[in-house]
Amino acid sequence: MHSPPGTKIGSIEQEWSLCVPHFTIRDADNNAVLKIEGPFCTFSCFGDVDFKVLSVNSGEKVGKISKQWTGLVKEAFTDADNFGVSFPLDLDVKIKATLLGAVFLIDFMFFEKSQNNEGDRPGMFD
Repeated sequence: MHSPPGTKIGSIEQEWSLCVPHFTIRDADNNAVLKIEGPFCTFSCFGDVDFKVLSVNSGEKVGKISKQWTGLVKEAFTDADNFGVSFPLDLDVKIKATLLGAVFLIDFMFFEKSQNNEGDRPGMFD
């Protein structure tokens, strides 16, 4: 993540995982600040899909990124998604911006259809 262009504010690194998505939020100096842990199944079926935002040191939940359920009709016939993100108020503004970037990454990786192909598989199996 860069803001303004050329000034690094943080990064999002995907960690290898067999079943559950894992990401690390890093600051501009490449120090791990937060972890994101997704659910086993990222397929939204009549409910929200939550990704936990965890402290690097204690593993304690400090926030979440949530793909919100918008109803059967909207979910089935549109590609529009609603997301919510929560994090500590005292978190550095650059890390907050990087978390917002993580929302876009999670949306792209797990909830967007490839080339409007309705036959694609859910979640990590895509």
